[in-house]
Formats: sequence, structure tokens, C-alpha cells
Amino acid sequence: MERLETGDLVRYANGGTALTGTYIAERDGMAVVKLESGYNIGTSFEKIAFVERPAPQPPAGAGVVVQNPDLPELAVISTGGTIASRVDYRTGAVMSQFSASDILRAIPELGDVARYRDCQIASILSENMQPTLWRELARAVYDEIRAGVAGVIVTHGTDTMAYSAAAVRFMLKTPVPVVFVGSQRSADRPSSDNAMNTLCSAAVAAGNLGEVAVVMHATTNDDRCAIHRATRVRKMHTSRRDAFQSAGMDPLGYVDYPSLSVTLSDEAVRRGAEEPELRDTLEERCALIHFYPGMPSSVLDVFEGYAGLVISGTGLGHVATGWVPKLREMIEDGTTVVMTSQCLHGRVCDRVYNTGRDLLAAGVVEGEDMLPEAALVKLMWVLGNEPDPERAKTLMQTDLAGEIRRRSV
Repeated sequence: MERLETGDLVRYANGGTALTGTYIAERDGMAVVKLESGYNIGTSFEKIAFVERPAPQPPAGAGVVVQNPDLPELAVISTGGTIASRVDYRTGAVMSQFSASDILRAIPELGDVARYRDCQIASILSENMQPTLWRELARAVYDEIRAGVAGVIVTHGTDTMAYSAAAVRFMLKTPVPVVFVGSQRSADRPSSDNAMNTLCSAAVAAGNLGEVAVVMHATTNDDRCAIHRATRVRKMHTSRRDAFQSAGMDPLGYVDYPSLSVTLSDEAVRRGAEEPELRDTLEERCALIHFYPGMPSSVLDVFEGYAGLVISGTGLGHVATGWVPKLREMIEDGTTVVMTSQCLHGRVCDRVYNTGRDLLAAGVVEGEDMLPEAALVKLMWVLGNEPDPERAKTLMQTDLAGEIRRRSV
């Protein structure tokens, strides 16, 4: 067999299975092959056969994205994260070091979708995201919308992307698509979802959506991306490429790949349905706690003086009965307490059992079917913009941005 080089097209055969892929490298006497699905396998060299050697390609980043003046203009706002990272192979660490322009140069196919302007507000991994950056991000998106772009792409680390997308959705009304996109695997890994996710996000940002969404792989293969509502999406797996799922509803639509054909559901808000508006005040003295059996009520002492508290309770929205007096005391002292559920489906109903009725009597607000993380950023926004405590409680039970469903599934 001809000596293989990185990039060679090969055929993998194992019993009755025959697949094609790209040879990557040798590791410990085994061949690493990237299959057409986008996944890597390790196999013995006896099971692969050379097919052809593609013509040499210029290195990534050597050129620039072609800017076609006839295409819609999109803004790419970069915050960092794995989608803007490469691996430092000396340490194994993922380093955030690419600007938005680097991403555009690395994926020249973006030039067939739109033309771009870029803005970098941060270069951080998403665990370092802060509410102050949410405000800065919302302002940057609003400024781009006011400047006339057809859509906005926000590159973001996946671990806290759902928080940031929800926060921007509460702070911002938008007539154009605002698309959060990330990558589970950095751009220099052969199984990276970087390029496909970015291309699909560009297709959505140039399309007919009119709300804030998250666009990520819909399956483990490189076949389509899902469009998730910003206030109803959660990262459900640590590493799979289809980690993001819509909770309590179907996705707003899909993007087929590589055609980049966008299909929107009837529920998706369409372009132009809202006028641009920014209300970016947040009350940062809010917290989210996850209740567990045996958790002492003394934990609540840490949050004395907080403006708001979201509890991720059990089942229909419960905590231990011993918590009720302390929660009543906090509420009387001015803390707005919202109850959500640890369950992924269904809604809070504290009228069924005695503990729930006691929580309601103490002044706890039912969080309907909101995701706990969406409830947290909503509470920050509501308390930052509504000084009347009773009105704030009403708003927490009002659907403001698609975060509350009329029916639970």
C-alpha cells in the first residue's frame, strides 16, 4: 500500500462494512481516520485502503473571506470559547486565541452566504462569563442592529451559552436574527463541529428568523443543525456534537448541511416582527441553587440580602419543609424567591402537596415551566427593570420571551 499522508482519501473495511474517510495520522501503530460523518476512528492499517490524494489546499487562514457586496451583511460578535480556540498540544489545554476575523478566514465558504463585519468584545472560555459581559454583549448586538446589519452571529463557549442567549433575549427586542453558535470541539481537531455550526449559523442569520436563537448540530453526524429558542435551550451532554436540545418544545427549525437550506417552524418569530429595543439593566444580586435531600436551610444564610433567588426544587417544585420558615423570612426582608423544577419536562405546581401550599403561603413564586437558568437571568432582568415587588412577581409568571409555555409536554 502506498505510504499514507494526512488528507489522503481512504476506504475503511470491517467485515461487511465499507466506509470512506480521510486519513489523519498514525497513533500508537493505528491509523486515525475521519469518516464522512465527521467522527474519527482508530483502526489497523490492514483495514484501510488508499483511494486518492486530493490536490494540495492552501493552509487555513492563508486567505480572506470573499466579501460579495451583493450579499446581506452580517455582524460576527466574538466572545471566545471553543469555537474560537485551538488545542495547545504541549499541555492538552484548549486555548482561546482567535478573533472573529480569524474564524472568517478559516472558513472561506462563509463568503458564499453573506458579507461580514466583526467585533470582539471578549476572548474568554464561557465559564468566565459574567452578567456585566451580558450587558456589553446585548449593547453590541443592539448597536449592530441599529447600524443596519441583516443579522448577528455571536460566537460563544458552549458551557454557558444558554445563559447568555437567554440574557440577551430578555434585554433585547430584535427585528433580525441573533444567532448564538459554539463548538464542542476546537477547530484544529479533525472531528470539529466548528465549520458546520458556523456556516449553519450564517444561513440562519441571513434568513427569515426574527428572534434570538442557538444554532448547533442536530445529530451526531454532519447532516443538519437545529435552531433552538434562546429561552428554551439547554446543553444536555458534555461532549457530543448534538449536545444542545430544546426543552419542552420542538426546535424552531433546522438547517440542512451542506446545502444550508433553512426551514422554520410556524412558531418561530419572523424577521421584522419586532422593533429594536434595548433594556439592559440587570440586578446581579440574584442566585440559583439546586436543592438536594438533606440540604440544610442554613445554606440560605449565604443569600441574605440578595434581591432574588431561584430554587431548582424537586418534582412539582419542592424543598424540605424545614426550609419554609427561612424562605418566609427572606421574602419578608425583600428577596423575591422563584421556584423551578429539576425535572426537564412539566411545570411547577405547588398546590398539590402540603409543602407546596406552605411555600406559596410563604410568598414563593411558582416558576411555571421555565428552565432554572432561564428563570435566573429573567429574574435579574425583571428586578433590574421593575421596582414594584408585586409587579415583579407578576412578570416572573408572564411569558416575556418564549420562556413559559402555555402547555407543558
